[in-house]
Amino acid sequence: MSNASPIAEAVAAGRQAVAVDTVMIAKITDMAGDFAINLTIAALIFAATVIAAKWSARLARNALSRVGAFRHDQTVLSFAVQVVRVVVFIIGMIAVLQRLGVQTTSIIAVLGAASLAVGLALQGTLSNVASGIMLLVLRPYRVGDVVDVGGMAGTVQRLDLFTTQLSNANNHKIVIPNSKVLSDPLTNLTGQQTRRIEINFGVGYGDDLNKARCVLADMAAAHEKVLDDPPPWTGVTGLLDSAVQVTLHAWVKVEDWWQTQADLMQGGKEALDAAGIEIPFPHQVAVPYGDEDVMPVVRVRTVEDGGHDVKVKTR
Repeated sequence: MSNASPIAEAVAAGRQAVAVDTVMIAKITDMAGDFAINLTIAALIFAATVIAAKWSARLARNALSRVGAFRHDQTVLSFAVQVVRVVVFIIGMIAVLQRLGVQTTSIIAVLGAASLAVGLALQGTLSNVASGIMLLVLRPYRVGDVVDVGGMAGTVQRLDLFTTQLSNANNHKIVIPNSKVLSDPLTNLTGQQTRRIEINFGVGYGDDLNKARCVLADMAAAHEKVLDDPPPWTGVTGLLDSAVQVTLHAWVKVEDWWQTQADLMQGGKEALDAAGIEIPFPHQVAVPYGDEDVMPVVRVRTVEDGGHDVKVKTR
């Protein structure tokens, strides 16, 4: 009996250990199964969130396009669509975290604790978002306008939450942070319906200035793109070293500015030549010093000399 009792106790202990292991394995299996199910559902929710974000953005674009305030302003429309996409994505990510067992209160607590650190680390990025909202409120430009921001000029292609995208005359893509757009001087070159052309011509000191002004004004008035109101204006605006500066002002529609400016520059040169009015070359005159016999020096640029300056002495 004494030998049988330890054996019975050992068998009973072994059975109890096996039962405990079985329960542990069952619990671990259940936990792994639940986690796998939750992970699969979370992945499905994430995929659905991505699809829903794109679908909601498309739906918002179609719906807002029917509103007059948004239909005629692509800048506000694209900004509003991006906001809708971001909001839907944030809601979907919260649902994913909840499915993985993270409580909503914990999410809020974590976001509240991390907001200060994130705000300090990304204060430049957050300022871009705030600047983007201010640009929508102030409306200094719209998509399609030609602007100059801190010396960088181009056509506005897009206004995002963080940046403004331009395309210059060479079709280069220029990305400017919204905070820089709001803080730097901004010139909207196409913000008005009309735009003024200003061209300076050099006329010889011995020529008739009134005749030169009339020739330039008549040439500009004859151009089909130049507006009648206000009419073209000419006047003497400078006495230069080698010529009298006569300035031509002409008003055109914004879309006609570039080509009309080139036309008037060429037309003015041809009109002055036809009228016999000289456009003098820049020249330099040597002044004698003391008893030196110094002849005037005229600096002339010729084609035969490859565009180099040639000094010609005249008595």
